[in-house]
Amino acid sequence: MVSNALEDANVAATLSGGAAVTIFSDNAYISADLDFVSSESSKLLESAVQSIGFTRVNSSRMFEHPDTDWYIEFPPGPLGFGETYVDAAKLPFLETKFGPLRVITPTLCVVDRLAACWYHGDRQTWDQAIEVAKRQQIDWDYVYAWAKNERRSKDDIDKLRVEAKSK
Repeated sequence: MVSNALEDANVAATLSGGAAVTIFSDNAYISADLDFVSSESSKLLESAVQSIGFTRVNSSRMFEHPDTDWYIEFPPGPLGFGETYVDAAKLPFLETKFGPLRVITPTLCVVDRLAACWYHGDRQTWDQAIEVAKRQQIDWDYVYAWAKNERRSKDDIDKLRVEAKSK
């Protein structure tokens, strides 16, 4: 529904963060928000989601709806993970029963969670990366190359793979 409203308003926004983990972990982790990365203006974002009943929280890029505990947040683009930026237009849409959803890939979801763990010290995101890796096909060559670009040890990725296989 949110993705459709954004697409209908010609807003380029890509779902990432915990909501992507929820999708790719088959609900092993449940997020309370929808993070859509977008370079669009706050005014355009507000217009798009107002059409489905969301209202802006103060002057932020966060929106809430009176009928749900879920909220939408729009981290500013471009879509990036550490020092790596991704062209969101090249990402495939995920077909859902509600329509197409612009969302990061499972591989980028693992990368996103690793970036949150390494750069924000958020330990739960390591566990989220494991949950996604257990259930999805991951392009490990991409993850290793990304980690090398981020000046991180290959050992961290090896450890993640082992933990994903053992749980």
